[in-house]
Amino acid sequence: MPLSVAVLMDPIGAIKIAKDTTFAMLLEAQRRGHALHYMEQGDLALRDGAPFARLAKLSVRDDPSGWYELGQRQWRDLRELDVVLMRKDPPVDAQFIYDTMVLDAAERGGTQVINRPQALRDCNEKVFALDFPQCIAPTLMSRDAAELRRFVAEHGEAVLKPLDGMGGRGIFRIKAGDSNLNSMLETLLAGGMHGEGRHFAIAQKFIPAISAGDKRILLIDGEPVPYALARIPQGDEFRGNLAAGGRGVGVPLSERDRWIAAQVAPELRRRGLRFVGLDVIGDYLTEINVTSPTCARELDAQFGLNISGQLFDAIENPPA
Repeated sequence: MPLSVAVLMDPIGAIKIAKDTTFAMLLEAQRRGHALHYMEQGDLALRDGAPFARLAKLSVRDDPSGWYELGQRQWRDLRELDVVLMRKDPPVDAQFIYDTMVLDAAERGGTQVINRPQALRDCNEKVFALDFPQCIAPTLMSRDAAELRRFVAEHGEAVLKPLDGMGGRGIFRIKAGDSNLNSMLETLLAGGMHGEGRHFAIAQKFIPAISAGDKRILLIDGEPVPYALARIPQGDEFRGNLAAGGRGVGVPLSERDRWIAAQVAPELRRRGLRFVGLDVIGDYLTEINVTSPTCARELDAQFGLNISGQLFDAIENPPA
């Protein structure tokens, strides 16, 4: 039976369709005969507690010269829809949190929201990985510059990053004794180098296996896609993120990859995190991406997969 499917995303006119996982989802939904509706952040509202959105009918085509058409926007109660794909990119700022509160009301009214709004609030993509200490490299999250300096000295080389970035933005690689460390900490902590800052930062022991790629493993209802996209740093760059110029190479999952996925999967299912991307470097889980995981189109192209098809199989047959 055709479903009504709405997507909340960043402006569709600015996406790169060859790499956009949200676009792959929309193509698959349309192929299955589902009715597509489009909204952006500014289109959400609560009316006496009821979740409304200013929706435009959407049609898509896999054509870089023109990949979408939108109808006239009209206000509609989100509880009338079958599915909302929440695919707004980070940062998970106050406005993003408010979006999830509107979507909470839709979910209470029976709409499938993917991923679950409460889980999007609760599961910071970097902090959530720390719930699985058996899977991670040595990691410190702190606002204290002295503690972060001590961590770098202890491990000799570390990666420093903010809690709310994406695409590799704001990530530093640093060695003990580097004269730039204090300046990096001032930037990340938004405070002085001697005391506590206003912002948390994460320090993670540097994992040399990054040279072989930062692997993105996609999971649907806790089940991993059998191939990962290894995002390999290029030139002098240490970050593998595709947005930072990394080269994406598909690889089969290793036994360690499958073990990490199995460690995380029960909690993903419990929280209603139905489409998730794990980041794995070498033997270590580094992030759990829950907001708008990507890399489906690259894996589809390299291995003849249809990851969005797997997702919509799950949507059409939701877990009890």
